[in-house]
Amino acid sequence: MNNFEDDLKKLEELTDDIKRADISLEDALKDFEDGIKLAKSMKKTLDAMESKIQILMNSPETGDDEEEEKDAKPKARKSKSPAKGEGPVLDFFDPGSEVNGTRNA
Repeated sequence: MNNFEDDLKKLEELTDDIKRADISLEDALKDFEDGIKLAKSMKKTLDAMESKIQILMNSPETGDDEEEEKDAKPKARKSKSPAKGEGPVLDFFDPGSEVNGTRNA
């Protein structure tokens, strides 16, 4: 099984290949199809990694030392989880700061 870094390198190679001026339309389409399949596979891998990270971040801490460290550290802001199939949610805008009122809060 390939690791994520190998898959990323292959995807970059496919992208570079498609950009060649001397590539045939058939070869470009084949590379594009391979790239789409690879990108979907990589997304599943990233989703699985993200799930594991979320589980680790949300697991209860145990032990007195960890409690003291937790109290000393500022609390991290929790991010909004995207719906299944969506990309990450980037919270760049505060809905209350909209001037024209076109956004739903």
